[in-house]
Amino acid sequence: MLFQATHKTPIGELFLVSDEHILLGAGFRNFKDLYSRMDVKDSSRESKSVKNIPIISDLISDYFDGDLSALGGIKCRQPGAEFSQEVWKAMRKIPTGKTWSYADLAARAGSPSAVRATGTACAKNLIAPIVPCHRVIKTGGALGNYGYGLGIKEWLLKHEGAL
Repeated sequence: MLFQATHKTPIGELFLVSDEHILLGAGFRNFKDLYSRMDVKDSSRESKSVKNIPIISDLISDYFDGDLSALGGIKCRQPGAEFSQEVWKAMRKIPTGKTWSYADLAARAGSPSAVRATGTACAKNLIAPIVPCHRVIKTGGALGNYGYGLGIKEWLLKHEGAL
């Protein structure tokens, strides 16, 4: 059984879907958006709405309350091609308060020439802001895009001290 919860944050509601203590989806849009992008084996499972998801909700609260390392304690799983998995793994290593360019991230994911594919993996990230695609910016320093809007990306980077 999957758990789903809505978490109030300073930048709006964060929708969460988990399999026990493993986060399968997180985002600022809605549950329908998350389920539509999840692995069909997961999205077709029965789900239960809960007030809080043990461990995950607490760590997210800690993050928004100022413990910027808290999100690193959340286990995640999302569907995607092998290179996307490498990008997401590398993305989780971006230090809080820092940003990497798409080119930096491509190199750290093992394929320096795959900058465009790295951008695609960022766009398909199903577990924001826990898998911190908001920390990825353009080479010249411009923020670039963010699926939930540049205002949220900017808030997250300011919260983490990167801006």
